[in-house]
Amino acid sequence: METKEILKKVRKIEIKTRRLSDHIFSGEYHSSFKGRGMTFSEVREYQFGDDIRNIDWNVTARYNQPFIKVFEEERELTMMLVVDISGSELFGTSAQYKKDTITEIAATLAFSAIQNNDKVGLILFSDNVELFIPPKKGKSHVLRIIRELIEFQPKSKQTNIDEALKYLSNVMTKKAIVFVLSDFMDKSYEQTLKIVGKKHDVTGIRVYDKHDQEMPNLGLVSMLDAESGKTTVVNTGSKGVRNAYHANYLEWKHFYESTFSKSGAGVIHTRVDESYVKKLLGYFKQKGGK
Repeated sequence: METKEILKKVRKIEIKTRRLSDHIFSGEYHSSFKGRGMTFSEVREYQFGDDIRNIDWNVTARYNQPFIKVFEEERELTMMLVVDISGSELFGTSAQYKKDTITEIAATLAFSAIQNNDKVGLILFSDNVELFIPPKKGKSHVLRIIRELIEFQPKSKQTNIDEALKYLSNVMTKKAIVFVLSDFMDKSYEQTLKIVGKKHDVTGIRVYDKHDQEMPNLGLVSMLDAESGKTTVVNTGSKGVRNAYHANYLEWKHFYESTFSKSGAGVIHTRVDESYVKKLLGYFKQKGGK
């Protein structure tokens, strides 16, 4: 893709997603995540109405009267976008590819973060980490992230979510807001997600196509596996084949939902031909209301 064309795409995505983040998501993002990161400030004497869970028992024992720990809200948060760029993301039978929807969502989240003066970083992964952009602030940094999401060419087409989460755990020593964007056609990540979920505020965003769910009846069709590169002739006219395909889809979906929920992580599903705006907004409002 030529530089001029890339810049045109970046600009188009910026206009669309920045408008969303400015007018819709920045406030919801703030209420959902601000105040969740708290740092110790001081110790003072207990006053009527204070939360007894904040009592500092060591200081209380020393002075023989109750003292509580005072916390203040962290003014700066860090968002990490962990984005699947494997072969299956280059699939879509409706308005656009899964990759295109993932790029728009990631850009919207990034602009929402910088609206609140937070840092944003990016991890692009296939079956290994293909690119890491350390968290920084500012519009020019977000535009670089969008550009990489559009034009980066992965070395591998396979998927390994576990590798991406391990890398995240190694490079992010402080608590971060983490969004993992993928179609989640992988089952390697259960144990690592439990570890990451204890340290970071994690949300999975599963982007899928209607034909990930259901195989259309088109008779004998030659199908290419985007990740393995293998071509197989499939009898889509067979009800048994279509049912098995749908059952496999439900298995991926259930594993994703249950694994993220058990790890204390948030779960979002959005189909390529649906409005991800409504899904994100609903999620943020629910999270902010907790």
